[in-house]
Amino acid sequence: MTERPSAPNGPLIPMDGDPMPALTPAALRAAVAQIAPALLPSFVEHLDRAVEQAATQSTIAPLRTFLRWWGEFVAIERCPARAARLRELEAVAEGAMDREALRSALAEMRQITDLAQREISA
Repeated sequence: MTERPSAPNGPLIPMDGDPMPALTPAALRAAVAQIAPALLPSFVEHLDRAVEQAATQSTIAPLRTFLRWWGEFVAIERCPARAARLRELEAVAEGAMDREALRSALAEMRQITDLAQREISA
């Protein structure tokens, strides 16, 4: 099915040659199980809430939100260097003492999340 690449900073889950797993609960669950198994209970809880909200509200919007949220998570976390840089930037933003440092950190964080969004939209 999937293999970890030999390069330490390469993608952790190139699913059968695809750059990203499909945006389906099953594919994302498998990806989360591989890259962040401790978060599987959160994934399942979020999915259950999304299904319940979708049924209650008679709309698939909560399911779409769920899929995009976890898709972005997988897109970021499957690349260790990208995930580490995002965590560094979050720490910088949290401790920023001036506006320029904060603005710079937020801009780079936005680039990372925009890239993840492009990957899940491809």
